[in-house]
Amino acid sequence: MKELLVATKNKKKLKEIKDLLKGMCLKITSLEDYPSAPRIVENGKTFRENAIKKAVKISAYAKCMVMGEDSGLCIDSLGGRPGIYSSRFSGKEKNDSQNNLKVLRLMRNVPKNKRSAHYVCAVALAEYGKLIATAEGTCHGRIAEDLKGDAGFGYDPLFLIVRYNKTFAELGERLKHQMSHRYKALEKAKSLLKKLLKS
Repeated sequence: MKELLVATKNKKKLKEIKDLLKGMCLKITSLEDYPSAPRIVENGKTFRENAIKKAVKISAYAKCMVMGEDSGLCIDSLGGRPGIYSSRFSGKEKNDSQNNLKVLRLMRNVPKNKRSAHYVCAVALAEYGKLIATAEGTCHGRIAEDLKGDAGFGYDPLFLIVRYNKTFAELGERLKHQMSHRYKALEKAKSLLKKLLKS
């Protein structure tokens, strides 16, 4: 069985990626399985650049196929912020609760019709230090006026899907996994992985 190392230590993100890749003939590992892996400084200007950096650098170290992933929330009324700084929007400690509260504080006086936002996910696949391919997915929604729901992670309690009038955190995994930015990016990556597994 081929190993796919997901270049993350985020347990919730890893679980979501495993769920979305379920059924594939892959042994999925993470950076938790490689404690001496080099540290990645996420200083790219785009989600794609950060995903590529993770995949290429870790695959050169681990000598296996690596998936680098970078994702975040872009809010129109905040000029696209938090963007690539999504996980550390309120500080280096990467606190989801504090990040959400900062968004609510910054958008306190923003009316409903000006609260549009979208999630972005970029995925990169690399092996032995060489980039194989990239894929991206987006999901459009709106920022809720308060936190709703307790499923998911990150900004899910704030990210409102207009069609359902519910946040990702209210919709839960099953529905989220049918429409999310990560689902869309990984669906593209899956078709490539299937070809690579056959070769």
